[in-house]
Amino acid sequence: MAILKVIGTLAVSTRGSKLIIVWFALMALFPTAALGQAVRVELHPLSTTTLSDQEFLTGIKEGQPTIVAGELRLPGHGSDRLPTVVLIHGSGGVGARETSWASHLNKLRIATFTIDSFTGRGLTNTGENQALLGRLAMIVDAYRGLGLLAKHPRIDTSRIALMGFSRGAQTTLYASLKRFRRMHSPAGVEFAAYLPFYANCSTTYIDDVEVSDRPIRIFHGSADDYNPVSVCRTYVDRLRVAGKDVQIFEYPAAHHMFDNPAAPPPRHFPRNQTTRNCTLQENPLGQIINTKTNQPFTYEDSCVERGVTMGFSREAYAKALSDVTELLKAIFKFN
Repeated sequence: MAILKVIGTLAVSTRGSKLIIVWFALMALFPTAALGQAVRVELHPLSTTTLSDQEFLTGIKEGQPTIVAGELRLPGHGSDRLPTVVLIHGSGGVGARETSWASHLNKLRIATFTIDSFTGRGLTNTGENQALLGRLAMIVDAYRGLGLLAKHPRIDTSRIALMGFSRGAQTTLYASLKRFRRMHSPAGVEFAAYLPFYANCSTTYIDDVEVSDRPIRIFHGSADDYNPVSVCRTYVDRLRVAGKDVQIFEYPAAHHMFDNPAAPPPRHFPRNQTTRNCTLQENPLGQIINTKTNQPFTYEDSCVERGVTMGFSREAYAKALSDVTELLKAIFKFN
C-alpha cells in the first residue's frame, strides 16, 4: 500500500489583496518504483460581478460586486510556465468530481484553477431552484479567472483550457461565443479549448454559431435525462455546418454526473429541476423566450420538470479520462 507523506507550509501575502498560499509536497511510494510529485496550492480571491441573464446579454459590464474564490494547483517544482485547465462546477458546487479531475490533470503536469462561484454568493446548491443564479453569470467568473491567470508568472497564457460540468458545462460551452467574449472577456487572451461535460444546450442565442476557432469538445452520456444529449447533437450539427472545430464524445448508457467517482450508481433525484422539454431562444431585447409560449422564460413555466437520474459510471469515467488526456496532450503539445 502506498505511503503518503504530506509536508505543508502556510504563508500569507498582501500583494494587492490577501492571498493564501499553501505548499504541499506529496511523495507516494509504490512497490515497483518511487514517484515524487509536488503540488503548490494557491487560494486566490477573484473579483467578479453577478449579472442577470438579460444584463449579461445586453452587455452590462458590472452588476452586484462579488468576490468568489479560486484554487490554483501548480504541479512540480521550478519556474516554468504551465498549461492550465480552469474547472467550473455544477449546481452542487465544488466537490469530489472537481477534486478528482484536478488530481488527474496535476499528475499530467497540468495546473488547475477551480473556481467556486457559489460560496461568495451565499449559495450552496441550485439543483432544486435554478432561479437562484442566472445561467450566464458564471461565464463572467470564468473570464475573470482567465484574466487573473494571464498575469500569473507560472501560467502559460497560450495554454489555458476551460472545462465545466452540468451548469458549469453550459458556462464552458457558451463562453466560446465570440459575441460574449467581446462583451465580457479580458482583451488579448483566450481559452485554448472548451471542454463541457453534459451541458444544457436548450437555448439558442443570437449569433451562437459564431464561436471561437479553438477546439470545442463536448462530453455527454447517452442516457442523460437531465440535459439530453440529442439537443447538443443538434447544436453541434449547426456548428459544423458553420465550419467550426467541434466534436461530441458520447458515452453509452452513461447518466448525468457519470464522471464523479464519489457518486453512487445512477439513481433518481425527484426534486432537481430540468429544462429538458423547454425550447428557449434569445430575443433582441436580451430576454430568454420560451418558444412554446412566446413569453419570457421563468422556472415556473410548464415545460420545467422535476426528477432526474444521476450517478457514476466506472466505464464512462475511465473512457472520459483517456479521451480528455489525449485531447489535452494534443492541444497543449506535450507527451
